[in-house]
Amino acid sequence: MTGTKIQVLDPDTVNQIAAGEVVERPASVVKELLENAIDAGATSILVEVSSDLAGITMLRVTDDGEGMMPEEAVLAFQPHATSKIRDIADLSFIRTLGFRGEALASIAAVAEVTLVTRPRDSGALAGTRVVVRGGEVVEKNDVGAPEGTTVIVKHLFYNTPARRKFLKSRNTELAHIYGVAENLALAHGEVAFRVVHNGRERMATQRSGGLLNAIAGLYGADLARTLIPIDARTPLLRISGYLSRPSENRGNSSQVAISINGRSITSRQITAAVREGYGTLLPKDRYPVAFVDLSLEAGLVDVNVHPTKREVRLSREREILSAVAAAVEEALAGCDLAREAAAAEPVQQQIVPAEPKPMPPVAEPTATYATGHRALTLSDRQLRRTEEAGDAENLLPAMKPVGQVAATYIVAEGADGTLYLIDQHAAHERILYDQVVERRDATPETQELIMPAVLSLPPRESAALRDAMAVLAEEGFVVEEFGRDTFAVRAVPAALGALEDPGVVRETIADLLTGASRTNPDRREAVTCIVACRGAVKAGVLLTHDQQRRLLAQLARTKTPWTCPHGRPTVVAFDKRKLDGMFRRG
Repeated sequence: MTGTKIQVLDPDTVNQIAAGEVVERPASVVKELLENAIDAGATSILVEVSSDLAGITMLRVTDDGEGMMPEEAVLAFQPHATSKIRDIADLSFIRTLGFRGEALASIAAVAEVTLVTRPRDSGALAGTRVVVRGGEVVEKNDVGAPEGTTVIVKHLFYNTPARRKFLKSRNTELAHIYGVAENLALAHGEVAFRVVHNGRERMATQRSGGLLNAIAGLYGADLARTLIPIDARTPLLRISGYLSRPSENRGNSSQVAISINGRSITSRQITAAVREGYGTLLPKDRYPVAFVDLSLEAGLVDVNVHPTKREVRLSREREILSAVAAAVEEALAGCDLAREAAAAEPVQQQIVPAEPKPMPPVAEPTATYATGHRALTLSDRQLRRTEEAGDAENLLPAMKPVGQVAATYIVAEGADGTLYLIDQHAAHERILYDQVVERRDATPETQELIMPAVLSLPPRESAALRDAMAVLAEEGFVVEEFGRDTFAVRAVPAALGALEDPGVVRETIADLLTGASRTNPDRREAVTCIVACRGAVKAGVLLTHDQQRRLLAQLARTKTPWTCPHGRPTVVAFDKRKLDGMFRRG
């Protein structure tokens, strides 16, 4: 053999590998630059984004932080150069947002970067301008500049075309950028954030406005007005922030914002602990809107787990998670949730007296009958929409319904004595899904709304909605943009029936946002599943014997009646032999 198989990589290759860890997309660049600005003591940060139809063309982040001296401006682009740690011991007590020295070097390895900086209170009359292209300093000169730092990034991934090919649409990339800015704005109320896209302001928060004002600016005053504060202390940590009331919930955890010591993070465990604190106040498949910050000793948090620092490892994790769940439960227990539920549902005209009073004996049965009657009428409309004539083959064994369990499962008996349990929601979801898919290639059936449903969305969800409009239109949604981050839903798929609230569109956007890496066909499939789920008969709703029979008849004519679109079973069978064995007969 000649030569050696093991080689030391050249600096350019090393820098591009490091860039691959830190710089995944334009939002990664924005995240690193924003964190550097916050660490530099900035009180005001401006993010400017330019784009054309093909994608993001320029990123500019300007801050009023402490700035850098001329020699520091050049040194900052050297691999592993940092002002935030001194030795290995500092890695166990990270108190800044950024500490990976190769962040600027990694960005400059795959882009053209211009840095303009002037140190604060230094008396310097001029600032420093440094231009780095492909990891090499190509210009350095004095320039007039305000105190602080501006970083301009152009031609991202110009020398790594394979990586550029994996970027998503312009609106998807914008959604990720807005998401980064939103998370940091929520974690740092002491900093004013402003995001501008192609000259139009898309997001703005005020300095020292506090977390609640930041939430109002990003998610709307209506949501902020109903939030419940959480503030608890244990020997280990302090838990602070805001929680939504149970009536304000989502189909996924995309609006549970978690930060630790001001660092926005992703943590399934902490999100689950927040959800656990709600207990039975939320259905098992629903999540709250929550903004929670944990303050604890730096030594209890290992932030050097993931290159982008979005994930952390906690010491004494079990105690911390238990404290979070207990704090959420205590915050909710101290609020009049019943009063909020009445205010949130004006259609039912419920009134909660200031002091509890006994209800007249006749009032409860009357209210129960009205609720039951509305539910039966809605279920009947839903079943009529999926009633189809024809002689399709019945793929289920013959069975007749005999009742319901927990207003969720239909109990049916087969001709041979087999006992069947049918999940009424999953069954109707399968029926709707098959019908929507069968009509995909035809003009979508829409139902125009008498009053358009108005959605006011944060910038991240607005960008996702703009990107998804074509997919939504294919399914029968008619959505129009009017005003900044405000949309009107004028029509919905006929399968949904009357849209009583705009939640279906909001949840569609949230689902698309969490699945932003999906291809277009997959995204359309996601919309179809949501339409089927939201238009189907709900669990917990009483059905008449005739409605049960019709639902089973419709399910029997589907192509795959045994599972819902998500793969959950619709029917569970216990034959007579199995029943006999359970009761030890014969």
